[in-house]
Amino acid sequence: MNVKMEKIEQNIVKLEVTVEVEKFNEALKKSYAKNSKKFNLPGFRKGKAPINMIKRYYGEGVFFEDAINFCCDDTYPEAIKENNLRPVDYPKIDIVQIGENQQFIYTAEVTLYPEVELGEYKGVEVKKVEYNVSDEEVEAQLKSLQEKNARVESKTEGTVEKGNIAVIDFKGFVDGIAFEGGEGKDYSLEIGSGTFIDTFEDQLVGMQIGENKNVNVNFPEQYGREELNGKPAVFEVTVKEIKVKELPAIDDEFAQEVSEFDTLEELKADTRKKMQEANDTRAKREYEEAVIDAVCENAKAEIPEVMVNKEIDNMVKDLEMRLKYQGLDLQTYYEYTNSSEEKVREFMKESAEKRVKTELVLDKISKLENVEATEEELKEKALELAKQYGEKEIEKTAELLLQVQKDYIKLDIVNEKVIKLLVDSSKATA
Repeated sequence: MNVKMEKIEQNIVKLEVTVEVEKFNEALKKSYAKNSKKFNLPGFRKGKAPINMIKRYYGEGVFFEDAINFCCDDTYPEAIKENNLRPVDYPKIDIVQIGENQQFIYTAEVTLYPEVELGEYKGVEVKKVEYNVSDEEVEAQLKSLQEKNARVESKTEGTVEKGNIAVIDFKGFVDGIAFEGGEGKDYSLEIGSGTFIDTFEDQLVGMQIGENKNVNVNFPEQYGREELNGKPAVFEVTVKEIKVKELPAIDDEFAQEVSEFDTLEELKADTRKKMQEANDTRAKREYEEAVIDAVCENAKAEIPEVMVNKEIDNMVKDLEMRLKYQGLDLQTYYEYTNSSEEKVREFMKESAEKRVKTELVLDKISKLENVEATEEELKEKALELAKQYGEKEIEKTAELLLQVQKDYIKLDIVNEKVIKLLVDSSKATA
């Protein structure tokens, strides 16, 4: 095998691979062995016709496709290794010369991982934000807890008021025609919650049980459904029941009912502590992200379009999985958001470019700093993941993970170490 390499453009090279006559003839024999049973020639049992008869009957190129695949599968990895290349994706193969008893020559256009030129990555200065819990935030959390523990009772007299829950039947019309999704029965609507569009809830104030009313509203311009965007609508509404929420007093008795604490002050202190822990976690995550962003900003890399497109593919798959858990699919999502696959991919492009560059930069630093994952760390990480899956046989699950996802686990550990290295060496400014 002989290989010539030519640089086409940034991160793209073309390999011209020449395969020996003997090797290509051998590939033709393998192709014959694989495909001979497909051919039925007069005078021969199916699959028993000799190769020369099949070629005479169907043409010389009848075995070329699989022969090409056999040759490329054998020689392309060798050509990559010989030239110390790191491909991003499958190559673009073009045939230059092919024929029995001839050298087989093909070209492979290969997109390579880009070279990363690191700037300053140790000691970067980054602003560090602290999120301290205010008294108002603690009170708001207690109010939320109070709402969750409210008692709801039917209101037999009077009218709908702000804060009441109106149980309603409704049916919506646009241009006099009922529209899909615009009807509900026995729907519990808290007045003032902002659940329904426009002034729908305000117009129910003052209605009595059993009363019917036409409620006039306008859909927002960007409602998400083309047939409703910006349209005026009329809802026929019937109030079937009015409910009142009774909120418990926020005192020591309340604390005893909703928690393991005896006093309100203890509940407040625990609430503040948990909120502060969440804030500290948020601040830590944001600081890490800021450090990584600063390091990536200092680095240079020409990122191939194919890498960005592959990352967008992954992001679209993630979106599809999240939608699936909500009982939706991509097409429905596109319809409701007045979007399309092209628009979504374009929207994701900037984030995909950032992700790819971050991965390349972290990978470069890991090599410069000789950051590696030990076997012990791999086992610990696999056990941690196995526990998250909630499997009973954790040890077996961890072993399976190491068999099928070892490279991903290793990358995760290495990246965590690199990020810690960057954060530990960074300089935080207030």
